Amino acid sequence: MKLYGIANCSTVKKARDWLAQHDIPVEFHDFKKHGLDAETAQTWLHQADWAKLVNRSGLTWRGLPDAQKQLVCDQASALAVMLEKTSVIKRPLLEQNGKLLHIGFDAAAYSAIFNL
Repeated sequence: MKLYGIANCSTVKKARDWLAQHDIPVEFHDFKKHGLDAETAQTWLHQADWAKLVNRSGLTWRGLPDAQKQLVCDQASALAVMLEKTSVIKRPLLEQNGKLLHIGFDAAAYSAIFNL
């Protein structure tokens, strides 16, 4: 099981704390340290709508030029911005064996995923 995100993100910290409190082992993949490969991002885009994966309310998105924001309108353009600016990806992403289990963090959803 892998958790993707950025170490200093408050939502990622909540997810990591929740997983630790429930003794659920997870490998943490920090976008800032390890980046993101196109294959992984494409796998996510096949499982979830690009609009759910791109965090359009975050600081990174708001910092993009308006012209670049307007170009993000489909999977291909979302992939490009996700690879260029990994901070634009909604965090955290919980994945197991290539299957995207959850986007973001919600304690109730995590409880349901892990049958707790």
